Amino acid sequence: MRARDFRSNAWACLTGKWGVMILTVLIFELIMGACSGLSLLGVGSIALLLITGPLTLGLSQQFLCLVRGQRVEVAKMFDGFKNFANAFLLSIINSILIALWSLLLVIPGIIKAYSYSMSYYILADNPAMSANTARVQSMELMNGNKWRLFCLDCSFIGWYILCALTFGILTLWVRPYHEAARAVFYQEIVRERNVMSSGVSGGTGSADNVNTDDVFSGSTGGSVFGSGYEPDVPSANEEAPSKTDNGDTQPPLNADDL
Repeated sequence: MRARDFRSNAWACLTGKWGVMILTVLIFELIMGACSGLSLLGVGSIALLLITGPLTLGLSQQFLCLVRGQRVEVAKMFDGFKNFANAFLLSIINSILIALWSLLLVIPGIIKAYSYSMSYYILADNPAMSANTARVQSMELMNGNKWRLFCLDCSFIGWYILCALTFGILTLWVRPYHEAARAVFYQEIVRERNVMSSGVSGGTGSADNVNTDDVFSGSTGGSVFGSGYEPDVPSANEEAPSKTDNGDTQPPLNADDL
């Protein structure tokens, strides 16, 4: 799957659910903005430190439910507070490490931000996992996929330019669209990892057809994904993915990815 495929799947998932997701993102931005605005008083900075992780985790859970065809409710965005400790620690660890890498120049910090970008999704799928383990497994999952996610993000540049021309009003639609595309991206790279580990091709179809069993087994003794999600399992008689000359199972990215 490429950038246009992730966007197409995300748009399909949002059909009929735009209102809920727009309201979810709006509440998220209002809370974060209010805390940022009060940061000069000190109280806002402390509040921002405390709520960033849980709210981001809740937002990730909400969009995972969306792309998996599960029920979405605005109140679910606060479910991240049920796993407050891990969400808070994940936010602190990610922020500190990205800041330290950024001291070497901006580029290393950006690369690490992409490496850790799936950590909240992983934590959402396995609440019992420690914050640092979620970060490490995000690095594993994003190995070889950072450029693909970068291409996906870049494909939204035109949309965000339109947001600026509409004084930010269009952001109410673009932000949920972007978040949904990222959730679809997570689903797809998990599927690809599972296909590579099992030696069975799952094709390049919908992100719903994901077998999440044993994707991250080993370091934690089991799958990082919770029991609430039971995806379709690719059939064993499907053909294995063909390899290119350099051993990769995917074609190199080109301008079409944007």
